[in-house]
Amino acid sequence: MDITVIVIFAWWCNNKEKIEIKIKINNLLKKVILTVILGAFILPVNSEEKNTEYSFYTGKFDFSDEGKVTSLIGIQHQNEELNRDTFLGNISPVTGVMFMQNSASYVYTGIQAQYKLGKLNFNPSFTPGLYGEGNGKNLGHIVEFKSELQLTVDFFENSEFGLKYNHISNANLGDKNPGANSYMLNFLKRF
Repeated sequence: MDITVIVIFAWWCNNKEKIEIKIKINNLLKKVILTVILGAFILPVNSEEKNTEYSFYTGKFDFSDEGKVTSLIGIQHQNEELNRDTFLGNISPVTGVMFMQNSASYVYTGIQAQYKLGKLNFNPSFTPGLYGEGNGKNLGHIVEFKSELQLTVDFFENSEFGLKYNHISNANLGDKNPGANSYMLNFLKRF
């Protein structure tokens, strides 16, 4: 065997962890940049009415599984012009995407209820979506369902800050259904 191949293999084995960490950081940075760029292009420039809400959030994905816990970032859109008053309260459609540090992702769309209690806002939601495993947890199926509870406080005229918790599960569509629990800090802004 050529000595060059042995040296390259030994170097690769010693630096494998460093290379994998750099790849994970680069993938996360790419996702952050993509989210910012997409956000910049889809936000209205001169809107007279404040009828579109964006929620930017970060937190821990699958915090209840010590072996698979990872960081996440995401963005969610809500068009308040599509709100409807129903027997369940004020309901509106939401669409969003979350990216996990381990290259997993979840794209979703569904409904969110809105209950205002003075400056306090309570927003439960249900959003079916598509989950890309990447190097993350195998949730058992590409189709997953997210149930979420969000609690925010109005800080400024068109901004809110809050916490949210969600559970993602495939409702036994797959051979296994481990689910994932997440918590996040979020900032909402109306444009």
